Amino acid sequence: MRKQNTPDEHISADELSYLQQHEMSRRDFLLDSMALGGLAAAFGVAPTSSAWAGIQAPADEVVRIGYLPITDATVLLVAHEMGFFKEQGLKSEPPTLIRGWSPLVEGFAAGKFNLVHFLKPIPIWMRYNNGFPVKIMSWAHLNGSGLVVGKHVNAQNFADLGRKQIAVPYWYSMHNIVLQMGLRHAGLTPVIKGQGEPLADGEVNLQIMPPPDMPPALAAKKIDGFIVAEPFNAAGELLAGGKMLRFTGDIWRNHPCCVLCMNEQQVNAKPEWAQKVMNAIVKAQIYAQQNKKEVARMMSRDGQRYLPMKAKVVERAMTLYDEDAYASPDAIQHPQWGSGRIDFQPWPYPSATKLIVNELKQTLVGGDTSFLKQLDADFVANDLVDYRFVKAAMEANPGWQDVPGFNAEKPFEREEVVML
Repeated sequence: MRKQNTPDEHISADELSYLQQHEMSRRDFLLDSMALGGLAAAFGVAPTSSAWAGIQAPADEVVRIGYLPITDATVLLVAHEMGFFKEQGLKSEPPTLIRGWSPLVEGFAAGKFNLVHFLKPIPIWMRYNNGFPVKIMSWAHLNGSGLVVGKHVNAQNFADLGRKQIAVPYWYSMHNIVLQMGLRHAGLTPVIKGQGEPLADGEVNLQIMPPPDMPPALAAKKIDGFIVAEPFNAAGELLAGGKMLRFTGDIWRNHPCCVLCMNEQQVNAKPEWAQKVMNAIVKAQIYAQQNKKEVARMMSRDGQRYLPMKAKVVERAMTLYDEDAYASPDAIQHPQWGSGRIDFQPWPYPSATKLIVNELKQTLVGGDTSFLKQLDADFVANDLVDYRFVKAAMEANPGWQDVPGFNAEKPFEREEVVML
């Protein structure tokens, strides 16, 4: 059972400092800030190079998980902690906490991990810009993110973010996509400028910042807001005095954020292993959806310490989604959707993948994006995602239907709903 060595601190300025010092190193920050082409360079190969084929997935069948300390990793942690892999006859090593998206990508590409969660746009970049054989096997969760602004910011909606500094966790993220959808709708222009560069009235400056750095930076007024996965939104509220401007799941109904990925080589070589892994994952999805508060405590510093936050923060991040509690600003504008702050269902709807591909083409990111222009959304939805194993696991494990917005008449199809 994995334990994090963490000090017993009270919720205070020390807690904010802890989030930075324990969870993210300077090296990780630099890795996440550099151009994405650096991943291929780190392995000595060019984008789309066949040299990726020389990096093989582990030959054994031990489940090796890499994860970031966010609620997006919930089902991976639940599947291990609750023994669902073991029930399938699989051995799983204690999940390894990684302190940044770039190091997690590197570890997966090098074969250190064979099961990871990635922000959904990351495997799009890995497969089609760098030629790495990554496959999306299922969604990790629904929604689970928000846009938090500082108490020093007089903002009630996206239109009030002109000349503000907003942090995102990664250029290739759902957070960056949804944020820019909202900014464009409000008539604002996202830009990437250096510190101290002046902003025009209609500009909003974006910067990459590791999630654990966000609440302290907001409290210190180094940024005006951030959009990120939980529990760092809840931490921004409870520890940094921030306010929730809008939940992302209230903009794009039941959107994906992180997805679960494997190496295509291992999937093809060991299909029975892949099926057993997905059986455990689907069971973990069902369990997490039905037991959010229990799971939140288990993952917290008061439980098994997979996440750096205390239970009250993680529980808020997974359960508090009340229209009255978030009336000013109006962070929940579509209560009729019946969504949770975070929900869990595994099916990777092709319609969502297509929307992401098309939105990425008009989303400002750092680095070369020329590869996006050549991508066909229909092709990506069929090529990037492996639907076989998750569908078989879902058909064998009833219970995943108990998610808001589920359509029993068309369980594997849906229409994407975006309302800004």
